[in-house]
Amino acid sequence: MRNCRFSIEQLPCATPGRASRGKTVLIRIYNSLSQRKEELQPIEPGKLNIYVCGITVYDYCHLGHARMLMAFDVVTRYLRYRGFEVNYVRNITDIDDKILSRASESNELFSDLTSRFIKAMHEDEAALGIQRPDQEPRATAHIDEIIAMIQTLMDKDFAYKAANGDVYYAVSNFPDYGKLSKKKPDELLEGARVEVGELKKDPRDFVLWKASTDDGVGWDSPWGYGRPGWHIECSAMSTCALGDNFDIHGGGTDLMFPHHENEIAQSEAATGCTFANVWMHNGPLRVDDEKMSKSLGNFFTIREVLKHYDAEVVRYLLISSHYRSPINYSEQNLQHAGKALERFYHCLKDVDSSSAKTLTNSRFEKAFMAAMDDDFNTPEAFGVLFELVSEINRQKNEDPETAAQLAGLLRRLGGVLGVLQADPGEFLRRGASAELDTAEIDRLVAERDQARLDKDWARADEIRDQLAALNVVVEDKAGGSSWRVE
Repeated sequence: MRNCRFSIEQLPCATPGRASRGKTVLIRIYNSLSQRKEELQPIEPGKLNIYVCGITVYDYCHLGHARMLMAFDVVTRYLRYRGFEVNYVRNITDIDDKILSRASESNELFSDLTSRFIKAMHEDEAALGIQRPDQEPRATAHIDEIIAMIQTLMDKDFAYKAANGDVYYAVSNFPDYGKLSKKKPDELLEGARVEVGELKKDPRDFVLWKASTDDGVGWDSPWGYGRPGWHIECSAMSTCALGDNFDIHGGGTDLMFPHHENEIAQSEAATGCTFANVWMHNGPLRVDDEKMSKSLGNFFTIREVLKHYDAEVVRYLLISSHYRSPINYSEQNLQHAGKALERFYHCLKDVDSSSAKTLTNSRFEKAFMAAMDDDFNTPEAFGVLFELVSEINRQKNEDPETAAQLAGLLRRLGGVLGVLQADPGEFLRRGASAELDTAEIDRLVAERDQARLDKDWARADEIRDQLAALNVVVEDKAGGSSWRVE
């Protein structure tokens, strides 16, 4: 991350450039701000700067977090596949009221708590095949930039200090407030709340700096000891990492208001520039058609789910729906995801594509790109991959060389989405459940092979039935047997 400090002296606002260096790449993205699909026009040809609101680290990541992380993992993977140089920034919120409350409950330093959960977050991401962002700024490392931006807002009359020491943003002084969420002034007033102890001039105003007692967590500032509000953290971190105007800002739909609306108000008032050219929001995750909630007993962390289900199956479920659509997490949908991946891996199992010629410019790849170029339409892209499976299966006996080339293409396009990179036999042995004792199954299959060599057919049949009860199918081949989950 470059060393920066927010300043009143800003560079001129950037203007969009061509889509890519040396070639035209037409990608259309639904812009939440304009509420329509727009052609992606990078500010700098061939390069894209993307900022996504990350995790507030006071607990283990849950499935809703996985939905967001996965959506933008696919977006950045695909943009790189299309030749863009992507600078992907996803922040970490490591100071806020929830963090301090949890640290107090566990009787530990807030920094120890956040370090513990940041480590866990990285472990969960790795398990799901989510690539790390290029930059991962933390709020506590940008206090100086946050203070400087607040001071600029105060100097420009967009912020004020209240009698209790808090600093608030003056919403009424920003005429475009509500342009992202499309909320009208009366709606904003109806939804506004004034908490006990707040001294706002306007119910819509929001806190930029929270005063703190000397013995609490905080930093010195021109307005006294305290800590930043949540919204200002992202404005300071994004402009520090990517400049006053950048290409894409993303996050969950739940952040559109008030968080992203407040980011726009803060950043554009401070810099005088358009904050982000394109706003992307992923849809919510539901569990058995209900909102995920601890009170409903349907709240699952990533690591809890991965104790029972294969990581690639979970990944497939989370990316097979369009990123803007809601996803329903259920036992049935996980089973469907597992069956879909089994179909892919069954197709790849008997085809050696390791030495096959790389297949480019095929109708399948063109159709895959057409789907993904249209607002990252992963359901349609997977539809193309299933068509590819049918063609590979048809060619296996007719033209093995062509089948191998197509299988290589299937792996390559699957890799763009972060799937189909495992050994087919290994995946099929894992099946859809992480609860199977694969070592025990391997032992039974080996024992059955020996029983068949010894012509102990009764024992061989007994083991086969024992494995069948576990939904394990044994496939006998010259040189030994293999197995898969039915």
